[in-house]
Amino acid sequence: MALISSYRTTSHVLNMKSWPEAMHDGMVAGSLTSVLSTAALGVCGYMETGSPFAPTNAISHWVWKDEAFRQDLPSVRHTLTGYSIHHGSAIFWGVLYEKWFGQVAVKKSLLPTLASGLAMGGLACFIDYAFTPKRLQPGFEQRLSRRSMAVVYGVFGLGLALRSLLAARHH
Repeated sequence: MALISSYRTTSHVLNMKSWPEAMHDGMVAGSLTSVLSTAALGVCGYMETGSPFAPTNAISHWVWKDEAFRQDLPSVRHTLTGYSIHHGSAIFWGVLYEKWFGQVAVKKSLLPTLASGLAMGGLACFIDYAFTPKRLQPGFEQRLSRRSMAVVYGVFGLGLALRSLLAARHH
């Protein structure tokens, strides 16, 4: 019991959200992030491959292996699977963002909030490609240039900050 009390005190002192708050807000932040970054994947995919679905389909390599890297048309098998994986990942990062930055981001100005979102997007990219086994990496790197990937992860980070910006505006 003392450990729980100590944790609550530490969280309060550090000005962090509780895990239930972070999970709730992270689902919202992650969902916004998922939609926005999927749109960025689509635009970049269309510009580079002629298919707005190719990068999202590539994510489904988690399930369908290398076959997913060659799919350009929308399908339940590849597009829905890829989007579902991407959405789950965005929620994961959204929860972490809200836990670490959410309470502060709502109270801060625009630039610190955007910076925290971009930092989290950068961290997600770093973890995805430096520590994640190749089999579980996003896969859209097989269809996009580094420039487009930077755009996608930038939009991902901005998407994480969006919920905080909307909440700050609401208050």
